[in-house]
Amino acid sequence: MFETASNLTTEQNTALKTLTTIGYLEGTSFLLLLCIAMPLKYMMDIPEGVKYIGMAHGGLFIAYIVVLMGTAVKIKMPIWAIPAGVLGSFLPFGPFIFDHWLKKSLKKSKKVI
Repeated sequence: MFETASNLTTEQNTALKTLTTIGYLEGTSFLLLLCIAMPLKYMMDIPEGVKYIGMAHGGLFIAYIVVLMGTAVKIKMPIWAIPAGVLGSFLPFGPFIFDHWLKKSLKKSKKVI
């Protein structure tokens, strides 16, 4: 899950790890919302799952966007990374795919080994 950063400062490395963690939490909460809470609400008439998981997902979504912006500034992400990260947060599995692409891009630029 976490990569070893060679050319990043401790602060930059921490920001990247935080982005990965929040991204995984946000992506997981979205999948829980889509795959568990929504079917419970509409198939079994149990709306509480959407209320609580949706609230958690909303908070994680906002945290993800804030951390994404902060990390982009700290590690000088490629220009495509911010819109790709935001777009990824709207798609199922998006944060997981974005994290993979970002780390692959950072490896190519020799920021992460």
